[in-house]
Amino acid sequence: MSKLKAIAVAVVASTFVMSAAASAQCVNKAGEGTGGNRENASFQAWEAVLQATSWGSWSQWISSGGKVGTAPGYKVSKVSTRCSAGGLGQVCVMQATLCR
Repeated sequence: MSKLKAIAVAVVASTFVMSAAASAQCVNKAGEGTGGNRENASFQAWEAVLQATSWGSWSQWISSGGKVGTAPGYKVSKVSTRCSAGGLGQVCVMQATLCR
């Protein structure tokens, strides 16, 4: 019976390690940007998110047209944007989860 218990403990431990490794590949990042309108401020905020995540992804993003909410090499989820008057006209804060 103790062999069975040891195997069960090993399975639980390995599942925990695999879960920790999987979640370690995801990051939550936020960035702030300002611009003359909401579109420009959102672009700047998303750029800050990518720069805080990966300069390589950011450079690919810029060279591929820079669509807000996308990140080359990452699965993007939970994108939220909050904009208000200020800065150069609008200030936006964006937050997202990026996973490899």
